[in-house]
Amino acid sequence: MNLVVQAKTKRGHRVKKLELMSFILLALLMSLLLFWLSIRYTFSLAYPLSYLPHESHDWDFVVLNIALFSLFILFIRFRRRVTCLPSSIYLAFIVALFTEIYGFPLTMYIISWLCGSTFPGCMWYPLAVLTGEDLFVSIFLGFILPISNMIILMGILLIIFGWRKIFRAKGQLVTTGIYGHVRHPQYLGFLLLTLGMNVLWIAISTLLLWPILAILYYRLAKEEDKELEERFGEEYLNYKRVVPMLIPRIHCTRT
Repeated sequence: MNLVVQAKTKRGHRVKKLELMSFILLALLMSLLLFWLSIRYTFSLAYPLSYLPHESHDWDFVVLNIALFSLFILFIRFRRRVTCLPSSIYLAFIVALFTEIYGFPLTMYIISWLCGSTFPGCMWYPLAVLTGEDLFVSIFLGFILPISNMIILMGILLIIFGWRKIFRAKGQLVTTGIYGHVRHPQYLGFLLLTLGMNVLWIAISTLLLWPILAILYYRLAKEEDKELEERFGEEYLNYKRVVPMLIPRIHCTRT
């Protein structure tokens, strides 16, 4: 009997490692592709359906990008009011971001008034003042843009992979794949998605909204933990002791 249990455990560990390696490989390949696209074509996942922001207003792009990023909410199951509130703040974040970028640039007007500049862009402007415009453009396109793309990509993959595991489980407790490393990968995904957007285009409104979003998703994760403890009992408690809530543990192998 013990041999059967050990065999199942080893098989489970192999599946877990294989799923993790698949996730890491996909993320690495897509990150390399995004890095090349960002350097070659200044492509950004923060606004994949439009161009880099400039001084003109374009409300069509505001609506288009809001509609696109709102679709990610469909990957989250709505159960109670506690679930709807973080999603509402996420929508507010998306609306505020793209309104700032292509519609009414509140941050630009405030920094213009404070600094006396006619083209501050976003809150990266102080760095542009320190480095000079030419060097800042190189830093933005060669470093800030690729880093932002990679953070957003990780968020999108966590949302989709997390939903895929839950959908296939059909109501059973999921402890393998990405759920073998964090208990709430989808919530982490939303935080990374919005963080990547903030890294690229720091606006006053989104800078204020992101900490609120982080607190709400943390509270939502704790509420969900309580529900799953009541539903699955000791099985979930054992899982909870081993797997962290949102930040994966880094295991160092001693030699």
